[in-house]
Formats: sequence, structure tokens, C-alpha cells
Amino acid sequence: MSGILDLLNSDLGKTIVSGVSGSTGTDETRTSSVLTMALPVLMKAMERNTSTPEGAQGLMGALMNKHDGSILDNLGGLFSGGVNEEVKTDGDKILNHVLGSKKQDVEKIIGEKSGLDAGSVADILKVAAPILMGVIGKQSRQNNVSTPNDLSGLLGGLLGGSAAKEEQSFLEKILDADGDGSVIDDVAGMVLGSAKKKGGLGGLLGGLFGGK
Repeated sequence: MSGILDLLNSDLGKTIVSGVSGSTGTDETRTSSVLTMALPVLMKAMERNTSTPEGAQGLMGALMNKHDGSILDNLGGLFSGGVNEEVKTDGDKILNHVLGSKKQDVEKIIGEKSGLDAGSVADILKVAAPILMGVIGKQSRQNNVSTPNDLSGLLGGLLGGSAAKEEQSFLEKILDADGDGSVIDDVAGMVLGSAKKKGGLGGLLGGLFGGK
């Protein structure tokens, strides 16, 4: 199974980046940077949420019903003429549910590293969140996910499975940040070590956070 960042580098990923960029008025390079940082953080938060029976049940219910992957069948239609408000409202609900009180902190930190204001990051994530749920929903169907353990395994696989501890620690730090900005430098320094490794979440994030 491909990881979430492999998806961003695929043809589907390029369509998503281009569409999200067009619908939010943000250039593609920065949109791509935001998604490369944000999608693993969102998935790590979902993985955390599935550690409780209620969280796992809630996410599984959403994936079986509204977010079953069908959104991916017509991305051209989704993006043509701008993404409608219903999708953005849905995306905002997903972000609030997944990130909770950390939502603004995460947006602020990713904004500072991508050179965008937090509002622009929020706009990008509102459009991207329902698509990410669609990707997970489609993978759930393909892998016959039926239990919380299956779901946790699926999310772990999309995050890179046996990702290096620094990479997982990076995601945890972002989610636990208090938004004061100081964590960014700690995280940047920590992830830079991973940039030397080729590929993988650490390599991509290391490159981004190294300020090429």
C-alpha cells in the first residue's frame, strides 16, 4: 500500500494539488508544501483518535457512509468553477473533529513554515480534508476494513508503517504544540537529521523544513 505522501506525488495527487490551489487562490508550490506537512499530521491525529472505541467507531461510520471514496471519482467536477461551500463546511467540521483544540495551532505552525498566513492554510485544509477522508475511505473499502484494529493498521500503513521514530515524534510534536512558535525550531532541527535519508516521510519533511 502506498503512503499518503506517495499519493501526493502521483497523478491523482497532482490533480488534488492543482485543484486545491485553484480553488483557494494559493500558488501550487505553497499548496503542495502545506499538504505535504498537513496530511500526515491529520492522519496521525486520526490514528490517535482511533485509540478510543468511540473515536474508532465515529471514524469508521464516516468512512462507510459519507466518506466512502466517491469524492475521488469526480475531482474535475469538484474543482471546476470553484469548490462549493458545502464541501468547505464539511472540511471544517472534519478538521474540528480530528484536531479539536489544536486546529489553530497546527494551522499557525504550518503557515509559518510554508510562508502563508494561518487563514490561507485553513482554506487549503478545508478543501483537502474531505478529499483525504475520501482517500482513506477508498482504501478502507479496498482493504475490507471492519474493525478498529484494521482501521488503525490502515492509517499506520498510509503514514509509512514502520516510520522512523523521529518522524512519528515530529507529528506528535506538531499536534502537541501550543502555538507559541518555539516548537517549530525544535521540530525543524530534529527533522533535518531525517533529510539525509532518501525518500520517506522524514526525507520529504526534512527537505521542506530545511528551507531548501
